[in-house]
Amino acid sequence: MKVSVDADKCVAAGQCVLLAPKVFDQREEDGIVVLLDESPGAVLHDAVRQSAMVCPATAIHLAES
Repeated sequence: MKVSVDADKCVAAGQCVLLAPKVFDQREEDGIVVLLDESPGAVLHDAVRQSAMVCPATAIHLAES
């Protein structure tokens, strides 16, 4: 799985950080998403998929391999 984020679309809801804190973080100054791991291990895939599904701005993009 490859993960990418579109920071320009992010609305700083923070759901991704709550669901997958090893993959996503937020910038201190404005809460915009920061991608920590673009190729997370299989154990994190379900949490990353859920993060993408609940993102209100559809700012998380997944490429399944």
